[in-house]
Amino acid sequence: MPLGTLDRTPPPFFRQGPSALTRLVFFAALAVFLMVADTRFEIVQHARSAIATALLPAQLALRVPVEAWARGREYLGGLQQALAAQRTAQAELADHAARLARAAELERENEALRALLGLGAALVPRSTGAEVLYEAPDPFSRKLFVDRGATHGVQPGSPVVDHRGVLGQVTRVYPLVSEVTLLVDRDAAIPVLNRRTRLRGVAFGGMEGSTALELRFLAGNADVMVDDELETSGVDGVYPPGLPVARVTRVERQADGGFARVLLAPAAPPDGVRHVLVLEPLAQQLPPRPPVEMRDAPAIARGRP
Repeated sequence: MPLGTLDRTPPPFFRQGPSALTRLVFFAALAVFLMVADTRFEIVQHARSAIATALLPAQLALRVPVEAWARGREYLGGLQQALAAQRTAQAELADHAARLARAAELERENEALRALLGLGAALVPRSTGAEVLYEAPDPFSRKLFVDRGATHGVQPGSPVVDHRGVLGQVTRVYPLVSEVTLLVDRDAAIPVLNRRTRLRGVAFGGMEGSTALELRFLAGNADVMVDDELETSGVDGVYPPGLPVARVTRVERQADGGFARVLLAPAAPPDGVRHVLVLEPLAQQLPPRPPVEMRDAPAIARGRP
């Protein structure tokens, strides 16, 4: 066969066409063009929506085993947590039942002792539930307004408490609302009793900002320690005895001073409180004070002027 008649074209497998660099530049330019066109003119938005709609059943079908596995693990974990919470609740219920039994026994014993000594029944103040409406806008005082007033039986001087302890005292009463001065106010004061030492004192508000109290006029060598709990003493005729008031956070004893500086943290922080109880003042349940003549009668009988 003559050499001039041979087919010198390469087989289809070896045909390269445009170079790799040329194809790279072409397709890169095409991709950039399509991205810009789609961003500005949204030319493939309908196609994208159709493809997403067509693929949605497949996506949901593929998610079924994954969601089943996740829900199974969540169910087993929740079951374990529920069993642990049940065991904890049962233990707490047993402890509360034992405490309730001891409290009932102590109450019966207290009633028997009071009857043996000829004392009257313990005073149980009446209470009225109230909701906090808003806080007074005065930046130099700490006062709240509650939705109970004179028409609901609220009286000036009524103690205000929540589940944690004493919050303050009613200072002004209107027909439908009442103003409550908090213990942390600079003009507030409350008689307190140290649960550990039975030492009495007076706690004042308005110290170191608006969330601290101070136990003033306490001797420098007084037996008071950090974490001592203070409660109402009941000697003022306003607050019932035994209500939590504050906890000692710092004690400063100065060698050159006769008094100790004792800082307190309130048992019932006023921030975030929503519902409160307005108690009847203790003086409303106490017997009236005897006249001056009757109080001076024993002294006159002993020959005193």
